[in-house]
Amino acid sequence: MVFGYVGFLAFLFEGFARLAFSIPQVAKRLQANEDYTHRRNWVQRHQYSSTEAYYTFDIYDPSKGWRPKPDLKDVRVFDNKILNTNSKGLRGKKNFPYTKNKQRILVLGDSFTFGDEVSDDETYCYYLQQMLPHTEIINMGVHGYGHDQMLILLREQGVRYQPDIVILGFLPLDMSRNLLEFRDFAKPRFVLKGGELKLTGAPVPRPQDILQRDWSRPRIADISSLVHYRVKSLLGLREKEIEDITSAILTEMIKLVDSVHAIPILAYLPRAREIAMDLAVTRGEAYMLTLCRLNEKAKCFSTRPHFAERKAKGEVFKSSGHWEPAGHLAVAEAIKNYLVNEGYVSMP
Repeated sequence: MVFGYVGFLAFLFEGFARLAFSIPQVAKRLQANEDYTHRRNWVQRHQYSSTEAYYTFDIYDPSKGWRPKPDLKDVRVFDNKILNTNSKGLRGKKNFPYTKNKQRILVLGDSFTFGDEVSDDETYCYYLQQMLPHTEIINMGVHGYGHDQMLILLREQGVRYQPDIVILGFLPLDMSRNLLEFRDFAKPRFVLKGGELKLTGAPVPRPQDILQRDWSRPRIADISSLVHYRVKSLLGLREKEIEDITSAILTEMIKLVDSVHAIPILAYLPRAREIAMDLAVTRGEAYMLTLCRLNEKAKCFSTRPHFAERKAKGEVFKSSGHWEPAGHLAVAEAIKNYLVNEGYVSMP
């Protein structure tokens, strides 16, 4: 009798949950930066597009979830911007052999490093290459990536390029992605067990497998996840989780870079309204600088002061979304100045 009653209630709640998510006005209110929200959004996008992750130039990747398709040639994206990728799916036309004959700088990051909303020749990695022609700049940024995916990419491909310097384009918004198992698409996630990083969710399920199983997935789980997210956020527990797992991932990244005799550098990248903030140190900068003080091998600096210098001279930057070319140029100048001033690269 009791089991039948519980089963009836579960059936009833499941029906209400499915009804709620089917009403657009209600479904919009039932969203948060958590796995099930991102999963529902991906399934909905996939109904109108055959994209495997977020953009049409994405391809499924079993270890990281997604990556840009390789060998793209002059593809029109982002309102008529130009996108090329090399044979490894890295942005730009140039292929890099694993052996090197000049100083090599590898750059990790998210969509700001990859260059959403700009062409190949408007990214900060491109500008940096023009400023430092005696080096090789490899742009390994991928849109939507968390630091966990960046670490996996560094392990799988990055270290094979024998970098002399590895720069992480650090943005605080990437930190919450380290708790997710689904974002632009399904992704792996590191968890802390006994103080050690353990990888979960790999290999990542294929798009067709997720679609086939989605209809039978209980929507009560979505509601439960939303409640869990909001309770932990209100109690401040989520913020601590984010910082703990991010610190562990970045520490592992720093160790890996150091193990291949390269210099790990964290470059803080401001965005949107943060560019104009009149603060000595922002919260995101304070977190990054504290991490570097605890890791003597890591080097840290912020590109935000250079934006302030450019603004003082009359430069105007976007207050929302991704940078325009001027923002990328400011970042490239700041990185070049830091590398030269600290003696990590020399000018010819």
